[in-house]
Amino acid sequence: MATRKRLSPEESRSTALDAARALLIETGPQSVTLKAVSARVGRTHANLLHHFGSASGLQRALAAHLAQTVCETIKDAVRASRAGLGSPREVVDLAFDAFDKEGAGGLASWMLLTGNEDALDPIIETIHELVDEIAPEEAEDHRGVMAMHENTLTLVLLALGDALMGKALSRALNLPESAARDRAEALLTDSIASIAPEQCCD
Repeated sequence: MATRKRLSPEESRSTALDAARALLIETGPQSVTLKAVSARVGRTHANLLHHFGSASGLQRALAAHLAQTVCETIKDAVRASRAGLGSPREVVDLAFDAFDKEGAGGLASWMLLTGNEDALDPIIETIHELVDEIAPEEAEDHRGVMAMHENTLTLVLLALGDALMGKALSRALNLPESAARDRAEALLTDSIASIAPEQCCD
C-alpha cells in the first residue's frame, strides 16, 4: 500500500497555494475554500487550517503568492526592456494578465465583498516594492519617484478595472477590447521618456 509523502511545512503550504491558484483560474474565487483546496492536494481540512487559520487567511496568502509570482515576471520584463529586448507593452500586458487571466482581480473583489478589507494589501505591497526596485537611477530624485508611484497606481487601477468590467465597457463604448491596455502603454512610454529620455528610444 502506497504511503503519502510527508511534506515539510513550507512544501505543504506551497502545494496548497499552487492548488488554490489553479482553482482560482479554473472556476473563480468563490471556489478557493479550505475544503476544496484540501481535497485537491489530498490533505485534511485541519492541515490547511493549521497553515492559514481560515478561508480568508488562505485567500490573503494566495493574493500575496500571486503578487510575488507576477511581480517576478514583470521584473524580468522590465529588465529585458532596458536591455532592448522588450517593451513597455510587455510590462503592461503582464500586469493586466495578472488581474485578468491569473485571477487576481476576481480574487481581490471577492475578498472585499466577503469582508476581507485588507485584500489588496499583499498585491499593493509587492507591486510597491517592485517599483522601488526597478526604478532607474535617473528616477531616484523626488520627481522621478513620484512619477513611478503615480504610474504604479494608474497601472494597477486600470488593470483591476479592466479585469472586472473592461470588456463589457469597451463594447458599450464601441472601443477595442485592448483600449485600457493601449492607454496604459501610452502612459508608461511617455513617463519613461520624461524621466529617462535616453532609455525611451530602443
